[in-house]
Amino acid sequence: MVHNPKIRNAFYQNLGKLFYAIAMADKQVNSHEVQKLKEDVRKYWVPLDNTEDAYGTDAAFQIEIVFDWLHLEEKESEYYYKEFLDFYKEHPTFFTLDINKIIWKTADDIASSFSGKNKSELILLAKLKQLLT
Repeated sequence: MVHNPKIRNAFYQNLGKLFYAIAMADKQVNSHEVQKLKEDVRKYWVPLDNTEDAYGTDAAFQIEIVFDWLHLEEKESEYYYKEFLDFYKEHPTFFTLDINKIIWKTADDIASSFSGKNKSELILLAKLKQLLT
């Protein structure tokens, strides 16, 4: 990905919004979903590039930071999905086939992490799948 660091940080922040929307689809965020997000950030997102945030931390950790912050807000899942969708439409060059695969893998992992996928998560995942393909 070749983008300026400010926009790249916004990319990771919007991924945090998306993954929070997936976790919050059933109106609650479970600790298993949080743990799976953290695992996937370290496994897939941190190795992706060397961008750092304003504090010298790998920018991929913005995913976790935003997710945690949104957890305190506890707004509806659709609100944050729409914010992600707006970013997606404004910055399509971020969303390559490889990135979309990692987005899907992370979203699916979160939804599957606790008692399988419920109806709310399946609906949101279907919308995401349609967007990414």
